[in-house]
Amino acid sequence: MGRAGKLAVALAALIAGTLSVSADPPEKLVPCLACHGADGQSEIENVPSLGAQPAPYSVIQLFLFREKMRVVEPMNEMAKELSDGDLQTMADALAALPPPKPPADPGDPARLDRARALTEQNHCNICHRPDFSGQESVPRLAGQREDYLLKALRDYKSGARKGYDPAMIEVVQLLADSQLVEFAYYLAHFR
Repeated sequence: MGRAGKLAVALAALIAGTLSVSADPPEKLVPCLACHGADGQSEIENVPSLGAQPAPYSVIQLFLFREKMRVVEPMNEMAKELSDGDLQTMADALAALPPPKPPADPGDPARLDRARALTEQNHCNICHRPDFSGQESVPRLAGQREDYLLKALRDYKSGARKGYDPAMIEVVQLLADSQLVEFAYYLAHFR
């Protein structure tokens, strides 16, 4: 079965709720938290905060890393031996962590207003929810690291990051880099 077929089967199993959950303890998550933050909030440049990510989104991302359908070292190496149950257990543990906090600086009000209008114009607040907490297979963006958000948006636009759903790639293709910068700023400061 090809990569696309494996992804389709895993997504169908996830939606149907049939991914098996093993009794493995969440200790397999401990090495992940060294970079992603023990409390779910990363302090390392270009490393995302994972606290309060919707479990279905995290399962999909871990699956993509395990199957090398999304190539990011050391993630591929860390995920290669994980079972489906491990993926679910880790995703559930990440979802239970507190959400990342925005920077102490509340941000420039005029810049935040312009970016808010951009998110509404591009319907970001539909898939990612009005509070940008994410849902199901759509990630939480509120309070995410600004540098990581900008990198992810640029990677979608350049094609360096492939999405399992073409919506993000389609949206960012029409945006200027200056708009990507504004999105990242707004979402990182979202309160």
